[in-house]
Formats: sequence, structure tokens, C-alpha cells
Amino acid sequence: MQVQTHSNYLESLLQGSASVTDAGANWLRQLRMRAVERANEMSVPTTRDEDWRFTDLTSLYRSSFRPISSATAFQESELSDLFIPEAQTRLVFVDGIYAANLSRVTEQRGVTIANLAELSTAAGAIAESRLGKLALIDEDAFAAVNTAFLRDGALVHIAPGYRSDSPIHLLFIATSKDGAAYPRVLVVAEAGTECTVVEDFVGRVDAAYFTDAVSEVHVGENARVSHVKLQREAHSAFHIANTSVNVANNGSYATWTVAFGGRISRHNLSIVQAGAGTQFSVDGLALIGGRQLADMHSSIDHAYPSGRSRQLHKTVAGGAAHAVFNGKILVREGAQQTDSGQQSRNLLLSNKAHIDTKPQLEIFADDVKCAHGATVGQIDLEELFYLKSRGLSETAARNLLTYAFAAQVINGIPVQSLAKRLEKTVLEQTHMKGPG
Repeated sequence: MQVQTHSNYLESLLQGSASVTDAGANWLRQLRMRAVERANEMSVPTTRDEDWRFTDLTSLYRSSFRPISSATAFQESELSDLFIPEAQTRLVFVDGIYAANLSRVTEQRGVTIANLAELSTAAGAIAESRLGKLALIDEDAFAAVNTAFLRDGALVHIAPGYRSDSPIHLLFIATSKDGAAYPRVLVVAEAGTECTVVEDFVGRVDAAYFTDAVSEVHVGENARVSHVKLQREAHSAFHIANTSVNVANNGSYATWTVAFGGRISRHNLSIVQAGAGTQFSVDGLALIGGRQLADMHSSIDHAYPSGRSRQLHKTVAGGAAHAVFNGKILVREGAQQTDSGQQSRNLLLSNKAHIDTKPQLEIFADDVKCAHGATVGQIDLEELFYLKSRGLSETAARNLLTYAFAAQVINGIPVQSLAKRLEKTVLEQTHMKGPG
């Protein structure tokens, strides 16, 4: 089969976009039409592109995926293992289609949480002013294709001075072999607000499918947003995600990204400082094995004074897995008194696993405090010997050390039941992805 590496592959993905082009408000139709036009002018990335040189998407381009017109029907009881007890509100999307019967929205003063395709006039005006303003269709082919299919999606809006009382769970479930889904999330936290959003991607079919996700997060002045992003796709799936964040004066954005699934997964995270005194906390974990490939690309742009950022990305790779981390921190000329630190920590569980890591600092200001570092290694033999001397088998000792390495990121997640559930998953995965 001929490999499609240029716009003809995007054309094949766009074939189903005509079904949504005429739906929704006029501004939304125009946005979709511009996205279709732009996507038809673009080429998909290849290993010749510097940002993609470690991530070969040839197997994706050889596959044919189609958007799903009708979602698989579930009863609420069938998905209870995925729900978060602390979350009073959840929006559920099955194969990219909003599932009202599985969703639950609790009324909170100053808080709007709704499906993008069913917005009120006021909420529609908010979406019109913010949607597509951070994830630019001119800069990324997959963001353009996602926008071309924009219909159902999640809007989270917190009015000035209000806060969400509990985590907001946005659950995206994939169920269809050879299906393509285009999840979209828009979070707008106005001045002085606070919220926690859990963005959760889960596979319920053991087959190949494609998830092309885009999230935009607007953090207002003195607002605080905690954002958990979980990727638990099927191991035959392809998952490409773009998250774009803009943070105003004295705003705070904390994120935890966790990747377990996917044959190939890629997450592009871009955080832009839009005012002085901001706080960024960026933690990530990829736990992969077999022939999985997990790629994390992040960009933190310090453009104003007195910004602080901390980033820790950890990877555990077993089998013949391949992990990629590329983290760029930019400190612009006017961003004096920036305090930024970045760490990439990577654990190899086998001789066949491979990790490419590239932390980067670009500094154009002279009054800053910045540091970065990266390590790649195997389990410490002295620690292993100590645990074995205490009666643990070698397998149990290796699993415990691997779990301790990975759990540092999981333990920081601010939703207790979710953190405990993920800790259990990490324990199970470390046993499965051990040497071999």
C-alpha cells in the first residue's frame, strides 16, 4: 500500500467533514470551513520535520479511519469503573459524540458546563470569542482537521469571582474499530476563579482507531486551574493531542499528563505567559511497553516578569518501547526575574527500550533563575540488592522500585480517588512491562 505523507492523507480524513459543515451557528460554520480550506493546503508531519524526527507516523498514514455517525449505546452501570466519585459534573462523549444519558451536570452558580453543540446564547458568545484562538489551524495539520469536524465538545466556563466546587470530569470513550474521533475542550476560567478539570481518554475496543484531540485553556487574572489529562487508549490506537494554554496576570496553571495506552501517542503542550507573576506546574508520566511509542512535546513561553514554572516529566519504558520528550522553555527579553526549572527523568526496564530526551532553555533576559536536566538509566542495583536482602524476590523488588519512580507524578494529582485508581494501574502496569 502506498504511504500517504502529504495533503492526500488529510483529504482522506476530511471526507466525512461535509456532514458537519452546515451545522451550528454561523460563526462556527465559518470556523469549520476555514479549517477545511487550511487542512487541504497543508501536509502532515514526517520524520523530516525537526519536531517529529523521533516519531514516525507512517503506520498512521497507512491506516484508513472514518468518523462515526452514531455512537455505541452504553448503560451508566457499564461505565461505573470510569466515573470519578468526587465529580458532581461529568460530560461523556462516545466516539466523539455527546452522550446525554451518561452525562451529569449539577447546577452551580457562575459555572457553565455544556456540550458545544447545545450552547445557550450567552454561552455561545463565550465560545465564539475564545474557541480557536489558542489552537491555531494555520500551525498544525491535526488541529486543523479537528476543527473541521468541530461539533460536539466540552465547554467549561467559570464566571469572574466564582469557583467550581468539585472536579469536572470530561470523559471521551472510543469503541469503534477504524473509527476517528475529534474531541474538543474549551476551558475559560475568568478573573479570580478556580476549577479542576479531568480530561480522560479511554479505549473500550481492542482494535486500531484514531483520536485527534484539541484543548484550549484560558486562565484569567488571579485564576487557578488544575488540569489532569489521562490517556488510556487501546494499545492498537493512535492518539494525537494538542493542548494550548494562556495564563493572565498572577494566574496559576497546574497540569498532570499521564500516558498509558496507544500504539503511537503524541501530546503537544503549549503554555504562554500573558501577564506578570504567573505560576506553572507541569508534571507528566509515560508508562509504556511492547512496541508502544509515546511522545511528549512541551513549550513554556515566559514573556512577562516574575513568572515561575516547574516541570517534571518521567518515563518508564519496557519491552521494545520508544519514548520521546522534548521540552522547551523560552524566557523572552522582558521576562526578568523568571524562575524556571525543568527535569526529564527516564527509566529503562529492558535493553530494547529506547528513550530520546531533549530539554531546552532559551534565555534572552539577564535577571533569571533557570535550570534543566535529564537522566536516562536502569534500576539502581544497590537499591535492588537492599530490597532483596529484606526478603523480596527480584521481580517484586524491581516492580516496587519502578512503582516508586512512577508514583511521584501520580501522587500529586488533586483528585484522591483518581490518584488511588491510577496508583493501582501503575502497580499492574509495572508488573506487565517489566524486563523482556
